[in-house]
Amino acid sequence: MAKLNWTSESERWLKDIYEYIAADNPQAAGRVLEGIYEKAQVLTHFPDVGYSYEGSEEDIRILLYGHYRITYLKRPNGDIDILGVFHGALDIDRYLL
Repeated sequence: MAKLNWTSESERWLKDIYEYIAADNPQAAGRVLEGIYEKAQVLTHFPDVGYSYEGSEEDIRILLYGHYRITYLKRPNGDIDILGVFHGALDIDRYLL
């Protein structure tokens, strides 16, 4: 089973997502973050479930959750680094290249 590591950058993205949604609905914000976290847990057993991000030489993959893209890096030792959680409307290339 792979170990899941949330980078400080990914934690900042989650905080921003929470604050944006919570401005209108704190309960919904909590549910969204819980859903993102639960979806990411799938990676501990199925690290290849996401699709490959073609813009990088590293093994960066993207797992979809609703309007969000959970971006992660598969490490050679099998661990998973969550790099960020991006809304689908964002130009992800600006952040990953």
